[in-house]
Amino acid sequence: MTGHEEPGRAGHEEPGRTGRPAGRARPGHRSAGPTLRDVAAIAGVSYRTVSNVINGRVPVSGPTRERVEAAIAELGYRPQLAARQLRVGRSNLITLSVPFLSLPYFAQLAHAVVGAAERVGYDVVVDETHGDPERELRAASGFQTLLTDGILLSPMSLDDAQLVAARGRTPLVVLGERIRAARVDRVVVDSVTSSRDAAAHLIASGRRTLGFLGTVPDASVGAAAADLRLEGFRSALRAAGLEAKPQHVLEVSPWDPASPDGDYSREEGYARVRAMLEGGGLDGLDGLVCANDLLAIGALRALREAGVEVPGQVAVVGWDDSPESAFAAPSLTSIAPDLTELARLAVASVLRLADDPHAPPRVEQAPYRLVVRESAP
Repeated sequence: MTGHEEPGRAGHEEPGRTGRPAGRARPGHRSAGPTLRDVAAIAGVSYRTVSNVINGRVPVSGPTRERVEAAIAELGYRPQLAARQLRVGRSNLITLSVPFLSLPYFAQLAHAVVGAAERVGYDVVVDETHGDPERELRAASGFQTLLTDGILLSPMSLDDAQLVAARGRTPLVVLGERIRAARVDRVVVDSVTSSRDAAAHLIASGRRTLGFLGTVPDASVGAAAADLRLEGFRSALRAAGLEAKPQHVLEVSPWDPASPDGDYSREEGYARVRAMLEGGGLDGLDGLVCANDLLAIGALRALREAGVEVPGQVAVVGWDDSPESAFAAPSLTSIAPDLTELARLAVASVLRLADDPHAPPRVEQAPYRLVVRESAP
């Protein structure tokens, strides 16, 4: 034993004990579960030594630690985590708040964040805000009733001023490009450059009359990166001496908060392209950049129903590289953000803030790539 341990009393009963195996209830009585002192009795050490093993505050010799861990396993002892967390100041929980888990992008993001957190010994609580500003404000302020070491928030409704005003003491990292305030840590994928690459790919393949699907009627609510992806699209056209016709820049409907998918849905993609076709036809359109894969998949259906060949007449590119993009008909060329790296950066950022709350804010950028498939070879 080390100098920090107290001699145990294995084989001796403590006051009030009956001599039956620790942690077992008398017949007809409900057990309250094994206690720290029960573990100490089995391991033959003091309860303080058991506490030292569990909390890691004081060095404990290898053989003693092994006896304590074996006793914990034998009894199925679970520490009182809430009290321990309050003592050490950490919960080993991270909260991820996203608008819609029904959207493939956010489902994949949640999966990646859980994996990144597990690799550093953390668990993740996932909060679905539905884009409700009150729920987003609750997340930004730090969840007063939730013990969490940090929050990863992907807002859909809050603007910069609202988020900064609501921000609490809990470490906060914003995901995505809706919030652009310099005083908030963010992890992003460059929407301007990635959309420019998508349009440039179409231009390089010989397309000259390009359209964009996914502008929003009010940039302050709904799809966060709509203006940035449109900017990247227009940038690629300018570089090639081209310009999009107004009728080829397709706006989605105003966001309905009751929608389970927000404003970037398959239904919107289908409806907007069908309306364009019914209103004036293709009018020379030979390439379409979509602000996400769901819009693109809806567009593919509208084009197919109208007898428009893809990619023969119109090539289509999406953004997200969602799982169904590889199984669309035809399979969808798409911008693929590296969600594994985005999640790693996000978890590292929030833990950096937990260690140093006064650290200057950073903007981390996750990589992406263009995945070429049948819709735009």
